[in-house]
Amino acid sequence: MTDDAANAEQSDTPPENAQPSAGKPLQLDQFLKLCGVVETGGQAKQLIQGGEVMLNDEVETRRRKKLSIDDIVEVFGNVLPVAEFFSAE
Repeated sequence: MTDDAANAEQSDTPPENAQPSAGKPLQLDQFLKLCGVVETGGQAKQLIQGGEVMLNDEVETRRRKKLSIDDIVEVFGNVLPVAEFFSAE
């Protein structure tokens, strides 16, 4: 196994072009990273627990909150429909 392959397996951040599949639950902190709102899980945690993130028009402070395809996330005035980030599998 190459060093690059070993590092990829150990990383918990999705690759740049990763999209969640429609069958897997996606957590709010992962979603913020996937959308590019934050670069790290720590930044996501601060935003979420600081009350800066809204889920379906309500403040959401649970960073591991599982999202459904119908959810709408809002952060910094940006509306991010979860459905737009799911692949069409």
